[in-house]
Amino acid sequence: MIRNENEFHTPVLLSQVIVGLNIKKGGLYIDATIGGGGHTREILQLEGKVLGIDQDPNAVEYVKDHIQNPNLLLQVGNFRDIKEIAQKFGFNKVDGILFDLGISSYQLDKGSKGFSFLKDEPLDMRMDKRSWPVTAEKVVNKYSVSELYDIFTLFAEEIDSRDVSKNIVRARKIKPIKTTADLVSAAGLDLAKIEDIGKAARIFQAVRIEVNQELENLKRAIPEATALLVRGGRLLFISFHSLEDRIIKKQMKNEKVIELTKKPIVPDEKEQRINPRSRSAKLRIYEKI
Repeated sequence: MIRNENEFHTPVLLSQVIVGLNIKKGGLYIDATIGGGGHTREILQLEGKVLGIDQDPNAVEYVKDHIQNPNLLLQVGNFRDIKEIAQKFGFNKVDGILFDLGISSYQLDKGSKGFSFLKDEPLDMRMDKRSWPVTAEKVVNKYSVSELYDIFTLFAEEIDSRDVSKNIVRARKIKPIKTTADLVSAAGLDLAKIEDIGKAARIFQAVRIEVNQELENLKRAIPEATALLVRGGRLLFISFHSLEDRIIKKQMKNEKVIELTKKPIVPDEKEQRINPRSRSAKLRIYEKI
């Protein structure tokens, strides 16, 4: 059981998000990645109505247990289906949508899905175990050298993709890669070295993105989300790495919106000190025209 309000996920850039959404009393808002409900709680306090979506059933269960409000609707699902989910609940035209693309603190620290290389856990990495067939264990044990090379080149940003891919294939011939520690070892990394910690983070990021098809889901969701907005409605994205940010910038150029953030909003020093995981967050705000 999750007892602490911030144990699931500390909301990033909370005040900036609420200002950016321009909450209207009785307005309709979609939190496409509700997580621990931190952003949603503030929207509800300003008397907005919220449809909260998350592909992690634990997140939806947590919010259901911790936020009782008649203006809150919840759905387990992936934001790639945002249009279908919104229409199911009558949210056909909405005033604002938030995508917080970061993995939650709960998933990293206590989710036992193998997201973090700092704990030895089974290699799963599926956000939703019930509906997603591909696991991280399957990726690292079944993908060819060239397939691994492709995902590390595309999704790991800067690591030596060919060497890592060959190391993994060589190691799995000796024994299957089943845990996070196995993957670190197979990749040829030594976590006592600072530079290898960074490499491990990017390797795990790449495998997670592949398992959950995160970037493809984002590409699909952006036009659907924009279409749901009323004129003057706001679309907000919190991204945590350049792959997400590039997709957002590129695709939003094709939508009938203006960007209200000439430069992305980032956490100040105080927030970064309180919540170190917020360091890489970037907030972009768009308004439909």
